[in-house]
Amino acid sequence: MRSVSRNIATLTLVLAVTLAVAAQTAPRKKRLAVIDFDYATVHAGVAGIFGQDVDIGKGITDMLVNDLVKDGSYSMIDRKIIDKIMAEQNFSNSDRADPASAAKIGKLLGVDAIVVGSITQFGDESKSIGTGGGGVGTGGIGLGGIGRKKTKCTVGITARAVDVNTGEILAVADGKGESSRSSFSAGGLAGKWGKGGGGGKVDMGSSDFQNTIIGEATKAAVDQLSTNFVADKDKLVVAVRTVVVTGLVAAVDGGQIVLNVGGKAGVHVGDQLNVERLTKEIKDPTSGQVIRRMTAPVGVIKVTDVDDVSSVCSVVSGSGFKIGDTVKTLMQQ
Repeated sequence: MRSVSRNIATLTLVLAVTLAVAAQTAPRKKRLAVIDFDYATVHAGVAGIFGQDVDIGKGITDMLVNDLVKDGSYSMIDRKIIDKIMAEQNFSNSDRADPASAAKIGKLLGVDAIVVGSITQFGDESKSIGTGGGGVGTGGIGLGGIGRKKTKCTVGITARAVDVNTGEILAVADGKGESSRSSFSAGGLAGKWGKGGGGGKVDMGSSDFQNTIIGEATKAAVDQLSTNFVADKDKLVVAVRTVVVTGLVAAVDGGQIVLNVGGKAGVHVGDQLNVERLTKEIKDPTSGQVIRRMTAPVGVIKVTDVDDVSSVCSVVSGSGFKIGDTVKTLMQQ
C-alpha cells in the first residue's frame, strides 16, 4: 500500500513538472491592439448617409476586434485600457494612421503589434430612376414623373500591423465589401440614428445598422479584412522579452496593489509578478556585508495598468500584501 502511494506521488510530481515545462515552452497567442481607424478620406460623405457626423472609424474598429476575438488567433486588448492610455498620451484623431504614434501606445500596452487602419471608401453609387405618376409610364420623366436615385453601397478599408519596438510594418491587409441589394437610401434607417444614440454615435454592430445596405457592405469589408489578418498571423513575430523586473509594493488599496516600477523598468500590462517578503538577512561574518536575503512567498499579482514610473496590479493568489514587499518577474506577456 505504501509502495502504491509512493508511485502515485511520483507520478503526480512528474505530471506537475511536465505541465510546468509545457506552460513555459508552449507558444502563446500574439497580442494585438487596434487603434480606431482613420476616416478623414470619407468624412465628407458620412453626414450625408447618417444625417450627422459619425465616428465610423471607431465603429469599424469595434467590428474588427469582435471578429478577431471570435476567431481566437490573437489575444486582443480591451478597448477601455487602450482608451485610457491614449488619453494619458494625448493621442489625437490625426494620429490614428501614424505608425510611430501607434507604436508608442503599443509599447505601453505591452502588445506584440498594434494595428492602424484607414477607411478608403464609404458610400454609394447612385443610378437615376424615373418613377411614373398619374398612370404615365415608368421609364422616363414623363407627365407626373418623379426622378429618384437608386443606390448600391461599397466600403473599402485597409490596415497595417506595426511592430511596437521598431515601427516596422509587419503585415498589411485590405477588405472590400459591396451590398448585394440596392435601395433608395444608403442608410435606410437613418432616421433612427438620432434616437437613443445621440452625439454622433451609431452601433455599427447592431442589426439596425447591418440591415441597411451601407451596413451590409461594411460587414462584408470588415469580415474580409479580419480573414486576411488571420491568414497573415505568422508574419507577426513575437519579440522575446528578457527584461527581469524587480520593485517594491508602494501601496495596497483594497484589491489593488500599486508598485514603484512602471513602463521605464519594462513592466507591461498582463505581466505576472511574484510578491515576496524579507524574513532574514544573512551577513558575511568577516566583512559584515549582506550575502543573502531570505524571503517568504506572499502571492502572485497581475499588472492591469501602467505608466512610466508605477503600475497597478490585481491579486492572482495570496493575501496580506504589505508596503515594502518585493516583487519579481514571474511571467511576461
